[in-house]
Amino acid sequence: MEVTTAFFYLFALVLLFAAFRVVTARNPVHAVLFLMLAFSQAAGIWLLLKAEFLAITLVLVYLGAVMVLFLFVVMMLDIHIDSLRQGFWRHLPLALGIGALIALEMAAVLFGGFRVSEAPVVPETVTNAAGEVVQYSNTKALGTLLYTKYLYPVEIAAVLLLIAMIAAIALTLRERKDSKKIDPALQVRVRARDRVELKKVHATQAPPPAEPPAIQQAEGAKP
Repeated sequence: MEVTTAFFYLFALVLLFAAFRVVTARNPVHAVLFLMLAFSQAAGIWLLLKAEFLAITLVLVYLGAVMVLFLFVVMMLDIHIDSLRQGFWRHLPLALGIGALIALEMAAVLFGGFRVSEAPVVPETVTNAAGEVVQYSNTKALGTLLYTKYLYPVEIAAVLLLIAMIAAIALTLRERKDSKKIDPALQVRVRARDRVELKKVHATQAPPPAEPPAIQQAEGAKP
């Protein structure tokens, strides 16, 4: 067995185990950690397929940003596991039916749409437009293909992602009543007399009672 084949089976076994634990873990934090493990193994398989750009993108985008964000959100939310488990057995038949339907559809696509063939041979050097022989880069070839042949699909996907981002911000943006924000325009137009205002306040304590004149004279006569 070749080293590449051994690594493929290793990554595939760990990937299947991590994916299984994602849906069976009782703790949502553990499920997110297993999902990160699954993504890392998928990146290793892409490296074996000589798709370095996709592998690095998967690690940087999903493991470095999305999954870490999910992990912090799950850890910050006070999720009650007992309340989530309520009604599990009641919805189990429906979940099994949907899972079986998805498995059948994936099997039909895999067995009917793919043919076993040899791996594509990647050339070491290519000739550019100027006629020079340069080293082949699949990342450059992927970028050239995306921004020439598939330019319109890439632009449409970018617009859809932008709309989704704006919609998510609009849905979560709420006006807080306890916010202490100040309008900058009001701060610029502020005046001194608007900041300080003097008001006459009545005394909160009554003055001490005046002493009788006889007592004052007696105290004055003492040496």
